[in-house]
Amino acid sequence: MESQRVVVVVEDAAAARAALQWAVGNFIRGGDSITLLHVCPPARSRRKSRRLRLAGFQLALAFKDLCNGIAEAKVEIVVTEGELGETVVATVNKLGATTLVVGVHDKSFLYGAPSPYSRVRSLGCRVLAVRHHATARDGFLNAELTQIETISLQ
Repeated sequence: MESQRVVVVVEDAAAARAALQWAVGNFIRGGDSITLLHVCPPARSRRKSRRLRLAGFQLALAFKDLCNGIAEAKVEIVVTEGELGETVVATVNKLGATTLVVGVHDKSFLYGAPSPYSRVRSLGCRVLAVRHHATARDGFLNAELTQIETISLQ
């Protein structure tokens, strides 16, 4: 099987962590390339920008620990600045990702567009949107998966 290039949106939200945990347990295979992408909001000062980037990198490092159980997976961290939705779309397309994994929550970038799927349509890959449910029993993650296929109609 061909290796995948998976981009995971890293946010300080339980849904984002649950999405990565779900992907590690159910989707990502050994030999896949994983990019942990954190997007910082634009900052006016250099000092604040540096502080936001450092906090984003530390958050991504915590997410990287969740990937330790995947044999031979190549994990990289990308921390960048910009508007979340536009930057995720641009980065995913630039990297040539096969899959985007995103945690769905009330402030998810997927909801910020005029229509829920307008940003998704501009992606050239599969989107796995995982909604985290707060209840976990017996150590099992309670999550709901929505796969959004991006196809162009002729």
